[in-house]
Amino acid sequence: MPRTVVRYTHQDTARWGVQFGRMIAPLNCDVQTTGELLEHFWDLIWAQQPDQATVSLETVELLAPVTDRQQFICQGVNYRSHIAESGLKIENFPFNTIFTKASSCITSAHATVVRPSHVKLLDYEIELGLVMRKALPAGTQVRTENLSTWLAGVTIVNDLSARDVQLPQGQFYKGKSYRGFGPVGPALVLLTPHEWSRWPELHMKLLVNGQTRQDAYCADMIHTPAATLTELAAMHDVHAGDLIATGTPAGCAARAPGKLTMFILKHLMSEATKWRLFIKKGASNPAYLRPGDQILASIRTDDGLIDLGAQTTRITAP
Repeated sequence: MPRTVVRYTHQDTARWGVQFGRMIAPLNCDVQTTGELLEHFWDLIWAQQPDQATVSLETVELLAPVTDRQQFICQGVNYRSHIAESGLKIENFPFNTIFTKASSCITSAHATVVRPSHVKLLDYEIELGLVMRKALPAGTQVRTENLSTWLAGVTIVNDLSARDVQLPQGQFYKGKSYRGFGPVGPALVLLTPHEWSRWPELHMKLLVNGQTRQDAYCADMIHTPAATLTELAAMHDVHAGDLIATGTPAGCAARAPGKLTMFILKHLMSEATKWRLFIKKGASNPAYLRPGDQILASIRTDDGLIDLGAQTTRITAP
């Protein structure tokens, strides 16, 4: 069975615990980062039993289960449906698109998120987050059957994005890293080796104000966790507790223009004019997030045996 780890504040103190239903079994450990917890208290986490759960979930404030001292690595254009809705062709993306978000953007699953005053095109992206169990040595070849050697568990990520910064300026990091633009959690769900084989069955849903915007299975992913870990191991160091957001499916607010519009934008307009029109058109798109909007994001298998919980995020003005 999966093991659900939460980070929370209780009596003004940040703590770690294992969740059983609506109760939490506190962990007797003093660690500051997700990596420290997973490296040094792995056996303690799995040793917890329901009768040790003494703290009610209703009496605590949940924090993000990934701390802000970890790397926040992301994959882009990694779902077939998202590529199609972007007006692109999958054969033009044989490579794995990798970038980062600032870890300072990480916030809890139930926090309010401020839309910066200069941002008008705020978009949502539900993503499956992978959390490292241990450091990944350079040159490691990761196979699907040994994911549990390197990965601790999974969590929900909402890769909030300021499209009017990200796209016109060509800056993924800047457009996706404002404070609060990375809701993570509510929990880190640790998986057994068998359960890791079920990651394609995870069902992602995101609703805005009760309207379904994204609804897809992780099986639509192009570059799988094993392939991505292998590629990362060839590039740079990855440590215990680091977070990898694996991309988003179709349903985002940003959509590709029609073929005629694309031709005109590409051949008959300057870059400045193209992006000015992009922002102007986007301002009339009701799918972009506005102050007062409520987001509900969940990931689970259809049989409920692997359940990452749900995020409830409210967008506010500065």
